[in-house]
Amino acid sequence: MKNTALTPIHIQLGAKMVPFAGYNMPVQYEGVNAEHETVRNGVGVFDVSHMGEFLLSGPHALDLIQRVTTNDAATLDIGRAQYSCMPNATGGIVDDLIVYRLDEMSYLLVVNASNIEKDWNWIAQHNTEGAVMENLSDAYSLLAIQGPKAVEAMQSLTAIDLANIKYYHFEVGTFAGIEEVIISATGYTGSGGFEVYCKNENAEQLWHKVFEAGAAYGIKPIGLAARDTLRLEMGFCLYGNDINDTTSPIEAGLGWITKFTKNFTNHEALKAQKEQGVSRKLVGFELTERGIPRHDYEIVDADGNTIGIVTSGTMAPSLGKGIGLGYVATEFAAVGSVIYIKIRNNQVAAQVVKLPFYKK
Repeated sequence: MKNTALTPIHIQLGAKMVPFAGYNMPVQYEGVNAEHETVRNGVGVFDVSHMGEFLLSGPHALDLIQRVTTNDAATLDIGRAQYSCMPNATGGIVDDLIVYRLDEMSYLLVVNASNIEKDWNWIAQHNTEGAVMENLSDAYSLLAIQGPKAVEAMQSLTAIDLANIKYYHFEVGTFAGIEEVIISATGYTGSGGFEVYCKNENAEQLWHKVFEAGAAYGIKPIGLAARDTLRLEMGFCLYGNDINDTTSPIEAGLGWITKFTKNFTNHEALKAQKEQGVSRKLVGFELTERGIPRHDYEIVDADGNTIGIVTSGTMAPSLGKGIGLGYVATEFAAVGSVIYIKIRNNQVAAQVVKLPFYKK
């Protein structure tokens, strides 16, 4: 089990620690609902240092990224980031990721912790032109400082105007007395804020300075359980649940990051899917009766015939109702469709809704 640079602090704070993607991670501190509300209404801090970071550089870096990802990285200016995914050769997804353009020939790829080795090998396998690849995953820490008060709470730590960093933009500069920090407006909670990357040796300093600066704003540490409820209320996919090696970006509703203006792995098959349609789609649904949908619960029609499966589900703290994501047969995917979730042999009614579930 790997530790992050901040694991001793989480233990000292009394966090409930669990194994996650090979790391010893804080799942909660005071409780999921309280932590969820802290981020929705104030400011909270996640240690997400388990995420992977790859630096791709040199004259062939962009070409490599273009071949292994679905989005068009050629549109990125320096200081911009984009959400993307890496398709495999059989119609599924190797991983979803964020691509940052650092300078003319340097890109940072941020990947899921559980997929670091798999992603590295996949990209290396396609690196036929000799792009320079560096795996920085074990050297860097990452804090997600999230919530509507994040910018105001953190502004005293930097000369960079945090309010001016637009969504999916980033700045590199001095933050909390640490130089060369990446400050990125790419959070996964839907409540504003940013993510801060620094070297491991500076992680404790960063943590303590962030909590000193945020004290007057009620800042709190937040665990991975609340991160999951926050992202689900936004309808954001979680790799391993909603997308995996067998789900295509078209089925998963990720057509918006799948650009057929370039050639990439399996692009012809995915283009055919987009043009001809798919037999199942990922949808968001809200229960119209009491109940909590869970991962792998069956989705059925009114007659009890299986039409799909729940990939993510929870009792949404901000909404007070059961919500979920799941794949259903395409004829049941339209907004307003009535579907049923099998919960302990009961068919609990639900309705397909437009994402996100949580609207500010």
